[in-house]
Amino acid sequence: MILNILTTLSLGLLIGTELAVSAFINPILRRLDDRSRFALIQSFAARLGATMPFWYVLSFVLLLFETVLLRHTPEFSLLIAASALWALVIVFTLLFLVPINNRMIHPASATLEQSLREHDRWDLLHRVRVLALTAAMVAFLVAIRV
Repeated sequence: MILNILTTLSLGLLIGTELAVSAFINPILRRLDDRSRFALIQSFAARLGATMPFWYVLSFVLLLFETVLLRHTPEFSLLIAASALWALVIVFTLLFLVPINNRMIHPASATLEQSLREHDRWDLLHRVRVLALTAAMVAFLVAIRV
């Protein structure tokens, strides 16, 4: 029961944070002038970029524990699906979102306009990630019958 609570909290709070970025923070940032917007994007990219990897891995490990503990139950396939989706999201993030995030923190020679376009691309890919994470959480919650 404690593992279920910890896993639910970890997954739910992480998805809530990612959803807040997509649904609330980025739309507010779009209302700002370009320089202010990019300065805040850099701040968020640095702060979340430093924290989220650990949270993603912790959530994945908790999901794996759940999967192993419930391997002899009918819910095992849902937990495999949730874990697989989570793993795919991590790979997707490493391949596509992290490089963009790193360029946001250290823009090098990119113009402000190029950086903002790249952030818009990040935002679109991020929405895909939020949907996949939500699907993983739904599979997990159905498996533990919350």
